[in-house]
Amino acid sequence: MRCLVTGATGYIGGRLAPRLLDRGHTVRCLARSAGRLRDVPWATRAEVVEGDLRRPETLPAAFADVDVAYYLVHSLGQDGFEAADREAATRFAQAAHAAGVRRIVYLGGPEPAAGADASPHLRSRSEVGRILLASGVPTVVFRAAVIIGSGSVSFEMLRYLTERLPVMVTPSWVRNRIQPIAVRDVLRYLVAAADLSPEVHRAFDVGGPDVLTFAAMMQRYAAVAGLRHRIILPVRPLTPALSSHWVGLVTPVPNRIARPLVESLVQEAVAHEHDIARYVPDPPGGLTGFDEAVRLALVKVRHGEVETRWSTASGPDAPAEPLPSDPEWSGGSVYLDLRERRVDAPPEALWRVVEGVGGEHGWYSFGLAWSLRGWLDRLVGGVGLRRGRRDPQRLHVGEALDFWRVEEIVRGELLRLRAEMRLPGRAWLEMRVEPTDDGGSRYTQRAVFLPRGLAGHTYWAAVAPFHAVVFGGMARNIARGAEQAPRAAPAPR
Repeated sequence: MRCLVTGATGYIGGRLAPRLLDRGHTVRCLARSAGRLRDVPWATRAEVVEGDLRRPETLPAAFADVDVAYYLVHSLGQDGFEAADREAATRFAQAAHAAGVRRIVYLGGPEPAAGADASPHLRSRSEVGRILLASGVPTVVFRAAVIIGSGSVSFEMLRYLTERLPVMVTPSWVRNRIQPIAVRDVLRYLVAAADLSPEVHRAFDVGGPDVLTFAAMMQRYAAVAGLRHRIILPVRPLTPALSSHWVGLVTPVPNRIARPLVESLVQEAVAHEHDIARYVPDPPGGLTGFDEAVRLALVKVRHGEVETRWSTASGPDAPAEPLPSDPEWSGGSVYLDLRERRVDAPPEALWRVVEGVGGEHGWYSFGLAWSLRGWLDRLVGGVGLRRGRRDPQRLHVGEALDFWRVEEIVRGELLRLRAEMRLPGRAWLEMRVEPTDDGGSRYTQRAVFLPRGLAGHTYWAAVAPFHAVVFGGMARNIARGAEQAPRAAPAPR
């Protein structure tokens, strides 16, 4: 069948697309920028169509001749996300119906209890499900609570809280019951949904075999990870707002994403039925238990084999424009910090150092200054430095890299990063590698800032004195790292 996957640049969509391809389906991905999928390993097997659910004129081409359409997008963490999700779901439903799509598949969240004061996040996920079910197209809605898998936002919250806090004062909601589900079981349901008969038109609760409190999940994570028993002291005064700041302080998840997730955990999230087993039977060994899901995720993390991460997806209000090539872009000011160095090392050695930037390797200069900038960004609601990187050696277009995002990469030649920290303007960091005639290389580093208003000009004036230390040291240390790297042995004659 021809399957349309929206959200293919995100955590679930980026894993679903290759599994549909492996199943023999034809996969078309809808993306605002085709370049975001250029470097993923399965991209050459799929069709990528540029479009946006906010622009209905771009949708007919994406939905043409589609059998199954997967809705895997959401605006979590964006201002006004409820209205944005409502609009996107409505346009998706209309486009699917107009194109004669035979099935819609949606991955949502737990259904809020009747009469409960549901969180905006859960209300929105539930509303999207209702919109799709009313589309006139046979629809399956999977309602999952916490998804456990390497790189998932829930797993990252659980991992960092447990590993960093042997003793913690926690909000009382850590005693609420949750039914987590392994990401491999979620993907199994999503793939199988393509083959369901048209008569199946409903929502299904999906969860793993274990029902646990969040506190129990932390203790069991600690046991699987080989950590000591955690001391957890629940206290009632910690509101969801305060809890989200606590989560944002300790984990890589910024407050704007942590808060709606925390608000959702205030209510219990337990499956009320397992009817999906009538249509998609459980695997022979049963669904993946919590401990096994954690073990599998940790193996992926420790071996640097995380397939997708929660931070890969960028919201609809993220800057989409690339670095302007015209230095007088829009007639406004452009501030530059340019550094060049001659490097006594081959281009391949220099590129390895450049591509290894960020994450555990750091930024090659004045680590305290980078850490301070990351903390300041977290304090004003930004992403900070804790998102790290998915793979310790290789980068792909569209990936998050600490508080940057990879905007362009030409392997061996160019790495361009776009800033996603909170700034009064737009900023890029560009690193180039060029060979020289004597077998060495030249390193060029360029920081570009397009200020927005007086605040932008003031910001640049305030940070410019530190650039000699931060950016200058970065260029020196990148060059030094390449020069000190072991040289490859000469090829045998």
